[in-house]
Amino acid sequence: MKILILGAGQVGSSVAAALSVEDQNDITVVDSDAHRLRELTEKLDIRAVVGHASLPSVLAQAGLDEAELLVAVTSSDEVNIIACQIAAQQPDAPTRVARLRELEYLALAKQGLGGEAAVTAAISPEELVCRHVERLIATPGALQVLDFAEGRAQLVAVRALHGGALVGHEIRELRRHLPQGMDVRVAAIFRKGKAVKPEGITVIEAGDEVFFLAHQNAIKAMMSEFRSADKRLTKRIFISGGGGIGRRLARSLEKRYSVKVLERSRDRARAIAEDLLNTIVLVGDCADEDLLREENIDQTDVYCALTNDDEANILSAMLAKRLGCPRVVALINRASYAELVEGSTIDIAISPQSVTLSALLSHIREGAPERVYSLRRGAAEAIEVVVRGDRRSSRVVGRELDELALPDSTTIGGIVRGDELLIAHHDVVIEPGDHIILFVADKRDLPAVIALFKEVDWQ
Repeated sequence: MKILILGAGQVGSSVAAALSVEDQNDITVVDSDAHRLRELTEKLDIRAVVGHASLPSVLAQAGLDEAELLVAVTSSDEVNIIACQIAAQQPDAPTRVARLRELEYLALAKQGLGGEAAVTAAISPEELVCRHVERLIATPGALQVLDFAEGRAQLVAVRALHGGALVGHEIRELRRHLPQGMDVRVAAIFRKGKAVKPEGITVIEAGDEVFFLAHQNAIKAMMSEFRSADKRLTKRIFISGGGGIGRRLARSLEKRYSVKVLERSRDRARAIAEDLLNTIVLVGDCADEDLLREENIDQTDVYCALTNDDEANILSAMLAKRLGCPRVVALINRASYAELVEGSTIDIAISPQSVTLSALLSHIREGAPERVYSLRRGAAEAIEVVVRGDRRSSRVVGRELDELALPDSTTIGGIVRGDELLIAHHDVVIEPGDHIILFVADKRDLPAVIALFKEVDWQ
């Protein structure tokens, strides 16, 4: 597939890296920063074009006329929309996916400047991060909460701690602890940063990062297997940073929780206060210890550091934790920073690039998985594929799970069939229309996994 990526920033680089492992992809990246492109081409087997991504001449030089997919992820909404609009006018227009921050642009992109839709799919990073944080708040103790099959199944990441019922025991003992009729599947385990293939005899150790798949109703019971039950209800949320993400999150949460927003800019704080109905808006520095004490941070259930400054988010989250807040979340753009702090003082480090990349991959990866989630800083992925075809045109229809030739790094967590979640057991037979949920610990195996589930044209 010929792919044209506009923007070599963190998201564009992540998309290029994720797609370049698939040999059939021919990738060209456009950016006005020659140094950034040079660094990218040294790491990846891609073509680079230096220039302004919305200029027709630059797009032509990059091979727009032959592109099958255009991914516009520059830092400018305007550039992304214009580039997609130019691509839409091509005789054989490519699929066009754009990252857009402004809500008004989202509507404009779908409508198009001349009646023709400028984009095939629009991704809003702020909206995605907001939804991601909401799911974490609703699931105390979770490191990640990922929805599959429109919420009929969830993949939850949790760190195993002393006091959990299953910690120190084999996975196969799990059935004895859970209520009758409740079925779950441990899809992956990471121990000291390395993947451990989950088998019945695998012993869960304290400190393990465990990914399990379950119906939404089973999440709470399953969480207690890996950590002592948290009986404290989440009522009070403190958000540092009144930018696009913080403001949107507060608006979404204020009807269900007691919410406070701390914003450094007095003018912006005034605008937020006028926009929100039930949120207390404060003016000040998120690293002001006296201010946090005065606002009873020790009685806050979740502290969310969501400014656009990584260092400020890390420091304020660590400070909130030291002052007694039981759960702190920090928005961190640099992967190296996130790896250093997550799981220590800071409970969860959220990468906007990783969240955005997951949504982008669902639209752009060949084979069109229904859902794609980039995990472990891009090293692993969780995907949902829908089984198409019949016994003649599919390699998987009518076969039991243990018959599938899956790479060693891949685990099938479950199958959503209609409204029912079937936890993966070796003798489950795959049917057309099944939603298969897989965890791939090594993303280099993704092409083989996706190829297995593609329909085959034998003619």
